[in-house]
Formats: sequence, C-alpha cells, structure tokens
Amino acid sequence: MDEQIIIEMGKRIYSMRKELRLTQEEMAERADTTKQTISLAEKGKQELRAGYVVKIADALGVSTDYLLKGTRSDADHMTLDRRIRGLNNDQYDFLSDLIKKFIDLCTKSG
Repeated sequence: MDEQIIIEMGKRIYSMRKELRLTQEEMAERADTTKQTISLAEKGKQELRAGYVVKIADALGVSTDYLLKGTRSDADHMTLDRRIRGLNNDQYDFLSDLIKKFIDLCTKSG
C-alpha cells in the first residue's frame, strides 16, 4: 500500500476515534485488536491487513472507502441516515436547522 495512503488513513482513524470520544483501548476493543495496532495505524507507521481495515471501519461506523480513500460512499450516507432517524423530534428539528444554517453559510462564502 502507498505510504501516503497509510498516513492519511491513520489521520482519519485518529480523527474519527476522537470524534467518537474513544480511547485507543476502547477503539481496540471495539475492533477486536490491540491498542498498539490502533496507535501504530493512527501514526501511519503500520500498514493494516484488509481484515483490520474492515474491523476498524465497522468500529468507527464508516465505510472502508472512507478509511482508505477519504471519500464517502453510499454506506456512509446510510449510516448517517440511520443515526438521524434515531433522533427524537426536537433533536431532528435542531439538527435540521443547524444543517440549513451551515449550508447557507457555505453557499454565501463559496
């Protein structure tokens, strides 16, 4: 695997783990691996076997496409859709308003 892909994947793993507020130990447990594997992967120091890429992606709730290439797939969109459907009405309305404001801000500055 290309060294740059390994480094960028490590950054995505780290970022997603932090976003989910998981320690490396918790992440390792979710992905059925070791803290050392997570640490080395996040630092871009270890190329992961395909099986570990799948386990880590599952543990983070993202697709392997996202981990490997940084591109969102239909699976990522479906995961987000499932999360949104789990919100109560007040949470949904809040998120909807937040998204509308974010899009408005992006279109004004773009």
